[in-house]
Amino acid sequence: MVGHKVEAPLSDTFRDQMSIIEMPLSEAPLCISCCPVKGDLLVGCTNKLVLFSLKYQIISEEFSILDFERSLIIHIDNIVPVEISFCVGYVALMSDLEVLIVKLESDPKTGESVNYQPLKINNPMKRTEGVSNETLQLDSDDFVICQKPVELLGEKSSQSGVSVTLESTGLDDKTIKYYHVQHLLYKRFAPDISSLVLSDDIKLHSLQLLPIYQIGSPTSDRKKLSQEKELLSLFCFFSLPHVGYLYMVVKSVELMSVYQYPEKSQQAVLTPQFLHVITSNNLQCFTVRCSAAAAREEDPYVDTTLKACPPVSMDVCALRIQLFIGLKAICHFKNHIILLTKADPEAIPERREPPKRLLSRKGTNVKFKTPPVAEAGWNLYIVDTISPVQLYKEMVDYSNTYKTAKTQSCIHLLSEAHLLVRAALMDASQLEPGEKAELLEAFKESCGHLGDCYSRLDTQYSHLALPYYKMSGLSMAEVLTRADWPLEDGSQKYERGLIFYINHSLDENLDEELSEELAAKVVQMFHMAEPKQLPHILCSPSMKNINPVTAMNYLSKLDTSGFLSILVTLTKAAVALKMGDLDRHRNEMKSHPEMKLVCGFILEPRLLIQQRRGQIIPTELAVQLKDTQPGLLVASVLGLQKNNKIGIEEADSFFKVLCGKDKDTIPQLLVDLWEAQLVAGLPDVVLQELFFKLTSQYIWRLSKMQPPDTIPLRTSEDLINACSHYGLIYPWVNVLISSDSLADKSYTEDLSKLQSLICGPSFDIASIIPFLEPLSEDTIAGLSVHVLCRTRLKEYEQCIDTLLERCPEAIIPYANHELKEENRTLWWKKLLPELCHRVKCGGEKGQLYLSSLKGNILYLFEGRHLNNFRSIAKGGLFVSSCSTLEETRTGVWRPERSSRSATY
Repeated sequence: MVGHKVEAPLSDTFRDQMSIIEMPLSEAPLCISCCPVKGDLLVGCTNKLVLFSLKYQIISEEFSILDFERSLIIHIDNIVPVEISFCVGYVALMSDLEVLIVKLESDPKTGESVNYQPLKINNPMKRTEGVSNETLQLDSDDFVICQKPVELLGEKSSQSGVSVTLESTGLDDKTIKYYHVQHLLYKRFAPDISSLVLSDDIKLHSLQLLPIYQIGSPTSDRKKLSQEKELLSLFCFFSLPHVGYLYMVVKSVELMSVYQYPEKSQQAVLTPQFLHVITSNNLQCFTVRCSAAAAREEDPYVDTTLKACPPVSMDVCALRIQLFIGLKAICHFKNHIILLTKADPEAIPERREPPKRLLSRKGTNVKFKTPPVAEAGWNLYIVDTISPVQLYKEMVDYSNTYKTAKTQSCIHLLSEAHLLVRAALMDASQLEPGEKAELLEAFKESCGHLGDCYSRLDTQYSHLALPYYKMSGLSMAEVLTRADWPLEDGSQKYERGLIFYINHSLDENLDEELSEELAAKVVQMFHMAEPKQLPHILCSPSMKNINPVTAMNYLSKLDTSGFLSILVTLTKAAVALKMGDLDRHRNEMKSHPEMKLVCGFILEPRLLIQQRRGQIIPTELAVQLKDTQPGLLVASVLGLQKNNKIGIEEADSFFKVLCGKDKDTIPQLLVDLWEAQLVAGLPDVVLQELFFKLTSQYIWRLSKMQPPDTIPLRTSEDLINACSHYGLIYPWVNVLISSDSLADKSYTEDLSKLQSLICGPSFDIASIIPFLEPLSEDTIAGLSVHVLCRTRLKEYEQCIDTLLERCPEAIIPYANHELKEENRTLWWKKLLPELCHRVKCGGEKGQLYLSSLKGNILYLFEGRHLNNFRSIAKGGLFVSSCSTLEETRTGVWRPERSSRSATY
C-alpha cells in the first residue's frame, strides 16, 4: 500500500510517503526475526517457520524498491517456538525449556527441488523418556512429570525427536537458497523443583544469534573496507532466570561461557563487547568472549610466537550494576541501550494452594488483583554506553593496584581491557577515523601492559610476553627500560617471561642495535638467569655495541663442558678479535680439532654469518678464517647447509661478500664450496644445477685464461678419488693435452676438473653444449672439451675427422677407448679409409698418419677382422695393404717387395 496519491508517479510517491509491505500468513504468528546480514524475515508459527526473502526490484536506473517473497517453509514437530532468531541460514528456536539450532544448507545434495516430506529420524528420543506407562496412568495431581536435561551437539542433535523438514515455496526453482538441514545443537532444561518456585519463573528467555564479520586484523593498516560483509563467527545466547549460556556455532558447536546472575533476570541482550542483563531493578553488564573466539577464526597466527589473544575459556566478570526501578524490557542499537520501565509494581498474586502443590500438572490456582485502568509510570530510557577507550583507561588505572602484587588478577583485568578494545576494532565500520586511531593506540598499549605482566610474573604462560610485546610495537630497548623491577631487599630478579622475550628477539636478527649500557644489562641478566645462553646472546647483531672486555669477563666465568665448551671457545676467539688480541685468538682456535670447531659453528651460525637489514654480513671471525683457515671456513658453511641452518643462495652470497666480489664474479672459495657440495652429496642441492655452476666457472676461466684468485682446496685428483661424480679422464685425452707443450699450467687444474666432470657418469652433456661457445677449439684445451662432449653424444665420425686433422697421434688411443662393440665397425668403415687416404695424399703429417695406419692395421690383425674390411676395400694402396697383411697372417713372406710395401 503506497498511500493516497495514486496520480503521482511511483518514484515520487515513495519519496514523500511511507511504504508498507503486507505479507499474509495462514496461521497466527508467535514470533519474528530479521536476518542482520541479508534482511530476510523469519516468522514463527505453531508448527512451522516461514521465511520471507528480501528482494530488490529495479524500477529504473535511479530507483529501486524492496519486496519480500515467501521462499521457504520450515516444518517443525514436537516443539512450539516462543522465540526465534535467524542469521544467514542459521536458525535458532526456543520453547519454554528447549533450544534447537539448525543450519539451512545452501549446497544441493541433488538437483531436485525441495518438497515437504516428513523427516524420518533413526531411534528418536522419546519425549517422555524414562516415564513408564504405569506412571502415566497415575493421578496427575499427585506427580510432577519432568523430562531429563539433555545436551546434544553436532549430528547427535538430530536424535532429539524434533522433526525439521523444508518445503520450497519460491516461484522459480532457480531462487531456491536452502536444500537441506544440518542439526547443530539441541539443549533441554529441567525445572528445579527443589526450590518450589512457580513454573513461570523457570522459562528460557532472550534467544539471540550474534554475527561477527570479517573486517581485518586490529593491527593492520588496511584501506576502507568494502560494504559487503563476510560472516566470520556466529554466537548463540539464551538464558534462564539465573543462568545464561553463550555458544559458538559456526565451525564447531561449543559452550563458551556460563553467566551466573546475582538475582533473577528478566531479559538480556548480547553485543560483541558486553552482555547486558536486566532484573527488576538493576541493569547489569558482563564481559563476553566473542572477540577472543573471532580473533582465532580470523587470524591463524594467534596463539603463536607472533600474536596472542586472551583465551576463550577465561572467566567472565561483571563490570558494573546500575539501578533502574521497574525494568521491563531492553534492546540495543550501536552504542545505545534502550530501556522500558514502569515505576508502579505489578499486581502481586495471591496464592491459595500450599507451596508443595505449586508444580502440579493442573497448574496453580492464582488470583490476580485487578490492575488499575490508568497505566501510569511508564518510562523509556536511552542509555549511552561508555566509550571503549574510556572504559579501557579506567580498567588499566584500576589494574595499577595489582602492579606490585604477583597475582593473576592483574592479568585477568588487563585481558578484559584488551578484549574490550579488540571487540570495538572488530566493528570498525561504526567508528570514526579518529576513534579508530585512538583504539589502535589503546590496542598496542594494552599489548604492552600484558607483555609487562607476563614478563614480570612467574606463570606457566610466561612465554606470552613475546607475542604481546611484538604486537605492542615496542622496541627491545623500550622493553628493557620497562624491565626494572627491584625486589623488596633491593636485589634484581628477572623472570622467565622477560628472558624468553629477549632470547627470542635476539635470535631473530632484528635490525635494532642496543646501546653499550643496555647490551651490558642483557649480558648481566642472562648471566644470572640463563648462563648457558650467553654465547648465543653475544653472537646477536643487536649486541654489536657490547664492550668486548665485559663480554670476555662473563665468558670466562662460564662452567664449560661438552659442546658448550666448543661454543664458548669460538665465542672467545671472536671476542678476542674485537679486542685485537690475535695471540689469544690463535690459542683459542688451536684448543679444539677442526671437526669439533665445525660442530661449534653449526650450533651458532652467527659466529660466521649475520644478517642486518636483509643483507648478509660476514663476521670478523669469518674474515680471519678466510685468510688463515679457508678449509675450516668452507667445511663449516657446508655443515650449516647439511643442518638446514643456511640456504644455498645465502651461502653463495656470503662467499661473494666475504671475498669482495660483485654478483658476476665467482671467488675460488665459492668454487671450493660447490666442489665440497658434490663430494658431500647434499640432498637439497639439485645435482645438474650444481654441475652447471661448476662447468660454467671452469669454462669461463679457461676461455679468459684466468687463474683462480686463491689456491684451490682440492685438486682434480682429490676430487676423482673422493667423488663419484668426477670420472677418470680418458687416456686419449691425456695424449691430446700432452701434444700442447705451450699449455699454461696456471689453469690446468680447471681443465682437468672440467674434463673429469664430463667423463663422470652423472653429467648431462646436452646441457653444456650451448655454453661451450666461449671455449675455442683453436686451443688444445678447448679442443679436448669439445671432442669429449661430442664423444659422450656418440658423434664418433665427427670426432675422428677432428682428431685426424688436429692431433693424429691421439686417434689410435681414441679408437681403442671409444670404438668398441657396436661402434667397432668404424675401425674399417671410417678410420682405415681415412688414414689410407691421408697417407696417400702425404703432407706434413704424413708420418703421423702412417704411424696411425700401422696401429690401425695391427688392431685389425689382432682382432681378426680382415674379412670384414676386405669386402669393402677398393683398389690401390688399400688393397696392397690388405694383401700384405693377409700374407703375413698365413706365414707367406715375399722379400722382393720393397721395404715401403712391407711396412704397409
